[in-house]
Amino acid sequence: MTIPQRKQTPDQQRTEGDTALRYGANWGVGSARAADARQDLRAFLGHAPRTGFAPVPTAVAMDAELAASELVTNAVLHAPGPCGMTLRLSREELTITVWDSSTDEPAAKQADPRRIGGHGLHLVHMVSERVVVALRATGKRITAHLPLAPHQATSVLGSTALLASSPG
Repeated sequence: MTIPQRKQTPDQQRTEGDTALRYGANWGVGSARAADARQDLRAFLGHAPRTGFAPVPTAVAMDAELAASELVTNAVLHAPGPCGMTLRLSREELTITVWDSSTDEPAAKQADPRRIGGHGLHLVHMVSERVVVALRATGKRITAHLPLAPHQATSVLGSTALLASSPG
């Protein structure tokens, strides 16, 4: 089951004292798809300027689509039950949280260009400022934090490049 924006409950909608916009989608067993997560994210980001938020920079939106797609794909492939996604947009960052029913702690695999698959969590870490995993008795939540104003740095080639995450 997906909860579209127009069907959010009043307590999920932004209030005057709240500085964040939120969206949630829940999928039953076998109904989650990465394409739906990307579509929901695009609709959410497209809706944000109509609620007083500045448009999310294109580079951040593209990174967010990758993160949402990879996190939902991992939930579909590695968790046996339902899953869901929560999006939260503040003036400073976009967070993408995906929950699933697996209690196994995810681990990013070492990069290997010869391996097919297994790069998803590594990619999420690359495009996010930080990734937080919260294990629960009934599963886990993985939250990717994407800043809206990426840090700028000079690449080794001498041109200015945007960093997806801060070093450290």
